[in-house]
Amino acid sequence: MVRSEGVCKSFGRLDVLKGIDLEVMPGEVMCVIGPSGSGKSTFLRCINHLEKINAGRLWVNGHLVGYRERGGKLHELRESEVAAQRRDIGMVFQRFNLFPHMTALENVMEAPVQVRRIPRAKAREAAVALLERVGLADKARSYPSQLSGGQQQRVAIARALAMEPALMLFDEPTSALDPELVGEVLEVMKQLAVDGMTMIVVTHEMGFAREVGDSLVFMDGGVVVEKGTPREVLANPRHQRTQDFLSKVL
Repeated sequence: MVRSEGVCKSFGRLDVLKGIDLEVMPGEVMCVIGPSGSGKSTFLRCINHLEKINAGRLWVNGHLVGYRERGGKLHELRESEVAAQRRDIGMVFQRFNLFPHMTALENVMEAPVQVRRIPRAKAREAAVALLERVGLADKARSYPSQLSGGQQQRVAIARALAMEPALMLFDEPTSALDPELVGEVLEVMKQLAVDGMTMIVVTHEMGFAREVGDSLVFMDGGVVVEKGTPREVLANPRHQRTQDFLSKVL
């Protein structure tokens, strides 16, 4: 579903990603951990071309992200072509980014109607089902300001699912939440995993990584330091840097 080969990204003189090689299989839940500034969020943003890579290749679902290759050279896609690629990728951010002037139901309906040109009645029906799926059927007519942080994040997940993505990216989806609200968001994500959704989750929730993740990646300094099953990495980290990090967070 996702293949990354030698992906590099820099901002000016700051090298944020220094050659990322990773593969995510269909239906896999990959959790990515690491200290702040290690490149985790930047890598997620590169997957759906919110950030342009400086070197390497990224494929999602067999398609080269952001570029077309001809004669061994990369040619950047037009913005409309990049937007078409993003339809297959749902992304949930730390901040919920809901439209404040729209109800929960309208937030979930908006992209299918505007981007996929789905009739409003059909989009409404699908949005109602998605809000029910994330446990918010009774909040359909509520505005974001009337919802808790956990409820807003669940609406954001429903909104991403409304585009029927093949891949879901989660960028620390619980880090902006009060501790007592974290569980309700993680429960929705666990159910997505059970349903077979391919997911890459940047997270500090080690319990979630251990329980739900199929693979666990530890990043630091823009490189993948260690990769394995969550049980392997969390219980028996091989690298000293991984050991030091886990000793502070477990």
